[in-house]
Amino acid sequence: MEDALAAIGGIVKLMSDDAAAVVFFRFQAIWDFGFWFVAEFGPTRRFTQAMLTRQSTPGLLSLIEHTRPDVVVSTYPNVTEVLGRLRRSGRLEIPVIAAITDLAALDYWASRGVDVHLVTHPESIPEVRRIAGDAGEVHCVHGFSLPEFRVPMAAERARGLLGLPPSGWVVLVSGGGWGVGDVIGAIEEALQLKGVTQVVCLCGYNESLLRRVVATFGSDRRVRAEGFTDRMPEWMAAGDVLVHSTCGLTVLEALMRGCPAVSYGWGRGHIRRNDEALRRFGLAEVVATRGELRPALERALARPRRPDPRFADLPSAASFVLAAGDRAQQATPA
Repeated sequence: MEDALAAIGGIVKLMSDDAAAVVFFRFQAIWDFGFWFVAEFGPTRRFTQAMLTRQSTPGLLSLIEHTRPDVVVSTYPNVTEVLGRLRRSGRLEIPVIAAITDLAALDYWASRGVDVHLVTHPESIPEVRRIAGDAGEVHCVHGFSLPEFRVPMAAERARGLLGLPPSGWVVLVSGGGWGVGDVIGAIEEALQLKGVTQVVCLCGYNESLLRRVVATFGSDRRVRAEGFTDRMPEWMAAGDVLVHSTCGLTVLEALMRGCPAVSYGWGRGHIRRNDEALRRFGLAEVVATRGELRPALERALARPRRPDPRFADLPSAASFVLAAGDRAQQATPA
C-alpha cells in the first residue's frame, strides 16, 4: 500500500488532500464552485484533468517504478484519472484497476484506459460506461466493506455487544470520516421522536466533533458519542435508521444490513450528485432542511427492515485483482 498523493506532492497534494480539511468545514461554497469547475463543466474539467496528469505523472511513474507491481489498484479518483491517461497513452504497460466507492459523480473515479472498474453499487455501472467507454471491464463487487457485513446479525445480538438498550428505537447519526454537516441538528431532531431510546453519533476521525457532542448532550443519557470505530457491522445491525451527511460506503453498509438511511446535513459538491442518485434509484431518502428531517425519520422507522439481497452473491474485488495480475504475468516474456 502506497500513498500516491505523497509521491506526487506539490500543488496536487495541496489541492486534493490538505485544502479539503479547510474547505469542507469553513468555506463550503468554495467546494461547490470547485466541484463544478473541475468535474461538472466540460471545458474546465478537461483542462483540469490535463493539468492534473501533467503535474502528477513524474511522481506517480517514479512510485510505480520503485514498487514494480504486477497490477495497480487505485482507490483515489484523482490518481485513477492520471493512471487511465498513462495507460491509454502507452506510458504505463501494467494493468490498472479502479476501485469506485461512490454511487455517482464518477468523473475521475472512472477513466478511459483503466482496464477494470470495480463498483460497490450496480446502479453506478451506466455512469462508468458513459465516462470510460466499453473497452474495459466493469463489475459490481464486495470487498470494500468489512467481510462481516455479509454475515447476517440480529439486532438484539448487535445491541447486546454494543451495550445499547434492548428496546426502543436506535438512531445512528454520522458525518462520515470527516464528521461534516449538521450533526448536532440531526441529533436534536432524533431526540424529539417518540420511542427513541438511544441516539448514537459516529464522529469518525473528527475529535472536535466528538468533544462538541459530549459537551452539548453530556447530561442526556440517550446520546452516545463514538470516535472512529471498526465495529460498523454491529452498529448497522443495531440501528433502526441512519442519518448520514456524505453518502459513500456508510450508506452502502446500511443498505446491506437493511437499516434505512436518510441523507441530510451537507449536500455540497459531489454529495449533491450522490444525493440525486439516491433519490433516483430509491436507495435512501434525501432531505434538504432540518424541518424535513423529523418526518423523514418517522417514515424510515415505520418501514420494515429489509437487507438488500443483491450484495450476498457478488464476486470479490480481490478475485478481479488477482485475475488481472495473472494475465499480466502470462503476457510477460519469459
